[in-house]
Amino acid sequence: MRWLAVVLCLVAAPVGAESIVAGLSQNRVSITADFDGSEILVYGAVKREAPAPEGALEVIVTVEGPATPVTIRKKDRRAGIWINTEAVHVDAAPSFYAVATTGPLRSILSDTEDLRYRITLPRVIRAVGSATEAGDPAEFIEALQRIRLEDRRYRVLQGAVEFVEETLFRADIVLPANLTEGEYRVRLFLTRDGRVIDAQDRVVGVRKEGLERFLYNLAIQQPWIYGLLSLVMAAVAGWGASTLFRLVRS
Repeated sequence: MRWLAVVLCLVAAPVGAESIVAGLSQNRVSITADFDGSEILVYGAVKREAPAPEGALEVIVTVEGPATPVTIRKKDRRAGIWINTEAVHVDAAPSFYAVATTGPLRSILSDTEDLRYRITLPRVIRAVGSATEAGDPAEFIEALQRIRLEDRRYRVLQGAVEFVEETLFRADIVLPANLTEGEYRVRLFLTRDGRVIDAQDRVVGVRKEGLERFLYNLAIQQPWIYGLLSLVMAAVAGWGASTLFRLVRS
């Protein structure tokens, strides 16, 4: 029985196994009044216990923001007026998503592995159970991707991961100024011949700080005080503008 246990251990840990050893430049991002974006450096190395097997080794890095339900509407012109005619409800779409790779996704990741790990944009948008009033759901999801790619809330950075001698790698992911508060999931994948051989997860916390945090908490916890302060500030601003205008005219 002892020799059987040894054989099972050898099968469970194949020769040439490779794994990721990685880190982040920061695990917390603070949103303040003058916040204009940030950047996360993802870096690491490939750990081997034996010589590397044949086939090119590739790296994929993804950064995913909090997901929320989204209703995508299509407008059409009827009787000279633009109105909403069709809509699709998506269960969850990331508020921010970036995928950086060492090469073209089609070449380094199989469809089966993409379906399993949800790496590409069509897979990460969870549209299972989407409610359709009319039209093809795939068309609406493609429109959502296109709009958020143009807004740079979604980013596909093929070839942006620097990989040296199939050992050391780094990727710089730029975060926009309009970040949604919450947990941002950072995933790293090693692939060989289109198959994921190792994966690792990290988390970056994004939180409002200072005045931004105070106003956010006030609006959520005591909305009537927040509304009153907003009215007072608007009144003061209006009075100040009118006074300045009279001084300029005189």
